[in-house]
Parts: sequence; structure tokens; C-alpha cells
Amino acid sequence: MAEHDGAAEETESVDAAALEDAEDIDVEDIEAEEVDESEAHEPEADDSTPKRSVIEWFSGRRGLIALGAAAVVALAGLAGWLGYRVHEDQQTQAQHSLYVQVARQTAINLTTISFSEVDADIKRILDSATGEFHDEFQNRSKPFIDVIKKVQSKTEGTIAEAGLLNATDNQGQVLVAIAVKTSMAGAPADQEPRRWRMRITVDRNGGGAKVSKVEFVP
Repeated sequence: MAEHDGAAEETESVDAAALEDAEDIDVEDIEAEEVDESEAHEPEADDSTPKRSVIEWFSGRRGLIALGAAAVVALAGLAGWLGYRVHEDQQTQAQHSLYVQVARQTAINLTTISFSEVDADIKRILDSATGEFHDEFQNRSKPFIDVIKKVQSKTEGTIAEAGLLNATDNQGQVLVAIAVKTSMAGAPADQEPRRWRMRITVDRNGGGAKVSKVEFVP
């Protein structure tokens, strides 16, 4: 019975010592170890993530700026090309109008001649002529003037219509339809006008244009 009591006391002393050792363990140390372990397992913050975002943002900005600059250049080029085309079209239109205007005026000059002003009328025709047409008309002008004065004729031309047939940078051909009313001394004044069609070639001459050829066509 005494042996059993001694064993019990020994057991109790051992348990008490173990309990005291357990009580000596600081709770704060345990919590610190747990915190250290949790921090060891947590992933470190990536400092490069914000930097990459900024770089990507700036790269996007550069792309937009480059795209905008390219668009501006393209629009400027298009505007320049359109401006050039408009200017070229205006010049071409002005040139064609000049051909038609000179041809119309020449047709009127050729068909509007009065015996009382024939010298001035012939001079006006020669002033608007060039080349072969000028030389031929000048050579025939003297006998023509004599006939006009002798019969005391007076003619007046009226343009019915005129249109450009073809044109280059230096020359244009114009078809002119004209009605010519003629009166002479001793002849009835109510004669019907005669209708003619002329194909008139106009050459550019410096800053203006002159007629180089006149043909009567059916």
C-alpha cells in the first residue's frame, strides 16, 4: 500500500513539473511565431506593377498622338491635293471659256461690217487674227473693202450658239452657229437672215488668244 502511495506522489510531482514548464511558455511568443509564419507565406508586393501600368499608359498616349499626327498629315495632304485639283479645274475652265469667247467675238466681227466703217471693221478682224488666217485675210482685205463700199452693204451677225469642240493647253476648236442679216443700197430691207456655221480654231498667244483658222461647215 505504501508503494502505491509513493508512485502516486511521484506521478503527481512529474505532472506538476510539466505543468510548470508549460506555464513558462509565453503566449506572446506563440502568437509572434504564428505571425512570422503567416508573413512568410504571404506573397511579397510587386513594386513593378504600378510601373508597368504607367508605362502602358504612356505607350497608349504615344500611340494616340502618333495616330492623331498621321491623321493630320493625311488630311493636310488631301486638302492640298483637292486645292490643287480645284485650282487646276478653274484654270482649265477659264481657258476653255477664253477659247469660246474669242471665237464668238471673231464670228461677230467677220459678219458685222458696215460700208461706212469698213476700215475699222477690217482692222478689228486682223487684230484678233494670227498665223495663216491673219495673212490670208490681210491679203484679201483691199478688194473686199472696195466691194463693200461700192455696193454700200451692211451686215450684222447674231450668235445662235457656240460650243467647244476640243481643246489642248495651246489650242481650242469652237463651233459657232450665227445668223447674218444683210442690207444693201437698192435692195429690200426685210430679207431673211442667212444662217452659217463656222469652225474656228483659237490659239493661245501670250496672255491672250487669237484666231488662226476659220472654216465654214454645213
